[in-house]
Amino acid sequence: MSAPGWRARLFRVELVTAAALVRRRLLAGMIQRIVGAVGARVARRRGLTIEATPAAMASAWRRAFPVPEHHPITATDATTAYAEIHTRCPLRGTGDVEACYRLMEYDRAIAAQAGAQFVVLASQATPGVTVCKVALRAAHLPSEDLVPAHALVRRSVDR
Repeated sequence: MSAPGWRARLFRVELVTAAALVRRRLLAGMIQRIVGAVGARVARRRGLTIEATPAAMASAWRRAFPVPEHHPITATDATTAYAEIHTRCPLRGTGDVEACYRLMEYDRAIAAQAGAQFVVLASQATPGVTVCKVALRAAHLPSEDLVPAHALVRRSVDR
């Protein structure tokens, strides 16, 4: 079995397991911290370092996954890189965007290792959404204009 195939299968098992656990309110916070620690460890093992441009930050984030092609960079500008996540999420269609936020602690930890903040703009957990849309921006820059998917859900519920 090739290394990328083996890594992709292991990643899938870990993803499904973590997704199930972050949906359990009692365990959610602890699992979120563990998922983040795993992401940070993966980023260190892959040698990710602070990057200077949004495109370089997004490229570093992509390299942390067993199949980088499932994480295409779709656009960049002076401050932000936009990407998609095509890996099928176990939370797809559940409506549990809060669990998605907790699960994405993995991606936030990886992005942080590259000097970026990571924001999920559209989540596969939202019914009808099949691709996550994300943004990466230097950690020191403001990000109020990047509205996270879980915040959009909270706003619609509060109305």
